[in-house]
Amino acid sequence: MLKSIKLLAIFLMSLYTVAHAQFSIKGTVRNQSGEALPAANIAISPINKLAITDAEGQFSIGNLAEGTYNLKVSFVGFTTYETSVDLNKNRFLIVELKEAALLKDQVIVYATRANEKTPTTYTDFSSEQIEDRNLGQDIPFLLNFTPSVVTTSDAGNGVGYTGIRIRGSDETRINVTINGIPVNDSESNGVFWVNMPDLASSLDNIQVQRGVGSSTNGASAFGATINMQTANLADEAFAQIDNSVGSFNTRKHTAIFNSGLLNDRWAFEGRVSQISSDGYIDRASSDLKSYFLTGAYKGEKTTIKAVVFGGKEVTYQSWYGTPEARLNNDVEGMEAVIANNGFSEAEAQNLLNSGRTFNFYLYDNQVDNYQQDHYQLHFGHEFNSTFNINAALHHTYGRGYYEQFRENDRLSNYNLPVLEIGNTTITRSDLIRRRWLDNNFTGVTYSANYSKNDLVATLGGAYNEYVGDHFGEIIWAQYAGAANIRDRYYDNVGKKTDFNIFLKTNYQLNNRLNIYGDLQYRGVTYQTNGIDNDLLAFDVDADFSFVNPKFGLTYTLDQNSSLYASYSIGNKEPVRNDFIDAPNGKVPTHETLRNVEAGFKKNVSKYSLQANFFLMDYKNQLVLTGALNDVGANIRTNTPNSYRTGIELAGSYQISKMLQWTANLTLSRNKIRDFEEVLYDYGVNFDDFIVVT
Repeated sequence: MLKSIKLLAIFLMSLYTVAHAQFSIKGTVRNQSGEALPAANIAISPINKLAITDAEGQFSIGNLAEGTYNLKVSFVGFTTYETSVDLNKNRFLIVELKEAALLKDQVIVYATRANEKTPTTYTDFSSEQIEDRNLGQDIPFLLNFTPSVVTTSDAGNGVGYTGIRIRGSDETRINVTINGIPVNDSESNGVFWVNMPDLASSLDNIQVQRGVGSSTNGASAFGATINMQTANLADEAFAQIDNSVGSFNTRKHTAIFNSGLLNDRWAFEGRVSQISSDGYIDRASSDLKSYFLTGAYKGEKTTIKAVVFGGKEVTYQSWYGTPEARLNNDVEGMEAVIANNGFSEAEAQNLLNSGRTFNFYLYDNQVDNYQQDHYQLHFGHEFNSTFNINAALHHTYGRGYYEQFRENDRLSNYNLPVLEIGNTTITRSDLIRRRWLDNNFTGVTYSANYSKNDLVATLGGAYNEYVGDHFGEIIWAQYAGAANIRDRYYDNVGKKTDFNIFLKTNYQLNNRLNIYGDLQYRGVTYQTNGIDNDLLAFDVDADFSFVNPKFGLTYTLDQNSSLYASYSIGNKEPVRNDFIDAPNGKVPTHETLRNVEAGFKKNVSKYSLQANFFLMDYKNQLVLTGALNDVGANIRTNTPNSYRTGIELAGSYQISKMLQWTANLTLSRNKIRDFEEVLYDYGVNFDDFIVVT
């Protein structure tokens, strides 16, 4: 009997093995001269399995089920090779790559990207994935399903002002680059995605790194990095028109043209877009226009590429938020909101009668009106298959304002004199103000990249200068006396320089173990002075010097699985408002983040898994106090010790060739060890508060 059971078990296992046969694809990648190409990228779809060739240009991908796969092989400076593989037995391929007529754009972002050998936590988005999700919403909403990502939308539908948080960190702690060029505003460190409408239509790929990540240009990453690469130029000419419509009268219209390769040397691409929406929130309309133009010249070893893009946005303000009482249709609670905030009769009726789409603002031109233009010139030269250099000049010009109607505001708040009309003394007036920002951001980025045998090294960095002019104007007042239109009631200028240099290396110690090292120095100077919007004078002159080291290991378990671990330190300077609104005049200090990442990755034919543990331990983190400045903005202060820690899980399963299921989960804890928080409990004079320890 026992022998029969054993035979049955062996028979069933044999059936299982036959029914679930696993095959492999092995091969060699070389150039037209027969030279091996190490570190070439191998991608197999639709299972999204990746591999990298070794020092001899060889690769191996196993545990593949029988079926038809698309194999893509790419290497910087060479034309991508694609083929279809019918897999019903083990296959061996010899792939010969041709030198690209145009140097592929991956070389532009190579210095600031993570790859399979980088022991950090990241997610890549291909052009196909971006295109599938691009319906006119801002970039944060395209990344909405990335692990540990939470997005917000002022208008409620992802068009207009949107925000993104990664592991609880907002845009001021997320380093954002386009083609390696910093995008974060130099003074606030924020990213205003609305200034770049429909940028997704001109992107080739996006990489999101969580945690400190690898060294990049711009403000140090304190929560994550979003690295965007604009579209590659096509070898063939084409034209494309996209139109989409959606809820809340949302419309997107995009026209794209590409010249294809001209005379084996030149190529051009352009785009114009228009996006409009009424928004989910009342009056939260958006009118967004943008353009994109790029052109490239390719010599035998040298590539020059120009990229120009920009956007103009007019967006109705809707950031005030909806009171909880309005959401719950709590009339008594809404009456309390009206009383506590001193609502006028019109404002009170707006709250009581609006529903869940409540917008506090009623003035018909309560808008943000801003334009931003980006100019980039990239230069690349390939000395040989192991060494290339890249440099870029860039300039960003932004200008615009937000306009607000103010009811019964004090004239003294705008440096206007008290008026005497007959026997009446006028100290308040209805008025309309505009707060302007006119800024210029200019700089250079550079990198030298070396790859041979088991060593890959990059020396890179940047130098950037910023000048921002902040001023306020009154364009109308019910009572203004001798004041003239466009008189500035406040005016100040901010200047910032940002220099960094980094060296990062990957060394393949043996067939399984890769060692990663990354060291960055960053120097920052910031000066700003003048009269602020509360009419107080200020003068800030600060200098910072940071050393940001990173170290890690990647260990290959088998062809489909690997482990990684890293330890990184990041430092970050305070932003403009931290200096100007410092509580009790206490000068803020810089923040330090010590980041531990450890994870496991596995990719097989039908599924992929990734598990990651992170610890982000902060010293002197700048956190919200609960107090507000004169315009209702949050005030931050340093807290000695705080941390974020958690586990991230992500996976996918290929149900069929046409259907894939993906999911991710983050379990985290974010804690300030010792802190005093200010909680407002508004009273008759709107100044009652308590301090909670």
